[in-house]
Amino acid sequence: MRWNFKQGQAEKRYSPPVCLGTERTVVHGNPDPAHISTSYVERQKLSMRMSMRRFTRLTNAFSKKVENHCHMVALYAAWYNFVRIHKTLKVTPAMEAGVTDRLWSLADVVGILDEWEAVQEKHV
Repeated sequence: MRWNFKQGQAEKRYSPPVCLGTERTVVHGNPDPAHISTSYVERQKLSMRMSMRRFTRLTNAFSKKVENHCHMVALYAAWYNFVRIHKTLKVTPAMEAGVTDRLWSLADVVGILDEWEAVQEKHV
């Protein structure tokens, strides 16, 4: 606890927010309720939080600008799907899905970003 906080303020700061309500709606399709699970989404959220300190509360790596945060999430998604070999798949998700037939390096991802920026500058 920080010394400059009153006891009530410190407890409030580190406590989860109060849930104001929920609403259940079907977004698309007619899924079988026996197979509905949040496990995959929760696992992805945990992987993202553990890999990027920007998603951890109270760190100095937190993005102050939404634009910088969006860029970091996009970079993470490219790394996660094209560069990182997954333990259960033994390949990257992009290779498993047939999007690419080779393992990418982070230099490949940066090269694609550089090419995209060059094309954007020509159109301006």
